[in-house]
Amino acid sequence: MSKHLFITLFALLGISTVTSAQAGLAQEIGIYAGPVTLQSDFGQRNNFDTNAGNSGFGIGVMHFINFSANNNRESFFTEHFKVRSDLSFSRTTLKHFGKWVEYKPDGVFAQQLKNMHASSTILGLGAQIEFSPFMKIHDFENTIGSFSPYGSVGFQVSYYSTKVGSRLGDITLPNVTPGKYLTPSDGRAHGFSSESGVVLSATAAVGVHYKLTTMSDLMFETRFQMYSSDWIDGLNPNKDIYTENKSNDWQVWFNFGYIHYLEF
Repeated sequence: MSKHLFITLFALLGISTVTSAQAGLAQEIGIYAGPVTLQSDFGQRNNFDTNAGNSGFGIGVMHFINFSANNNRESFFTEHFKVRSDLSFSRTTLKHFGKWVEYKPDGVFAQQLKNMHASSTILGLGAQIEFSPFMKIHDFENTIGSFSPYGSVGFQVSYYSTKVGSRLGDITLPNVTPGKYLTPSDGRAHGFSSESGVVLSATAAVGVHYKLTTMSDLMFETRFQMYSSDWIDGLNPNKDIYTENKSNDWQVWFNFGYIHYLEF
């Protein structure tokens, strides 16, 4: 699956390179990395320890099509929008946090939760459109030391692989795993699943570009990513019974990046 994603990425980049060169557009490439947190069925909802503990690391490469370059017919679109494609990879480790784990006295249920664990690996390929509302792209490119805030929306196709288990032993046994996660759910034999699959996701981000040199930028970005599946973390208790299991898994990225302008 990952091989197919890489082939698709390079095909898209090759097509966009030829198209952009013929149209007199500019292109940019970049890399980014930073911490990620997976909001999932592991841990207590709206809990700081859950948000901080169920975290990992992400890295990605990006490609921009810049419509303002070599364009003598300035328009609002060409001066405020770019199209960006991404190939990203993240890995997150997951545990239960919150009041049910910390419950005193420390009973069987709390021990079962404490010993559950999972890992989730995600490889994503997608595109987004980036909007810079406060500064024209040409003005930013010509002003070293300037800042240009932006927002973006887009989508990704992602391949995920998740593994879930327990340090107490066989996770299918009732003395190891709480009954909530042993109940059949969404076509699986239990409310947990070690599996791989392909999902869609919607993305939204806010960030800022900093003009480092004539041909390079720095960036910082916070990106939100909502998946079309609730199995990204390996847990999905039956929603008909456990109604607190309300939403699909989603992820937050905190990206620091470097962008280099290409000349054609």
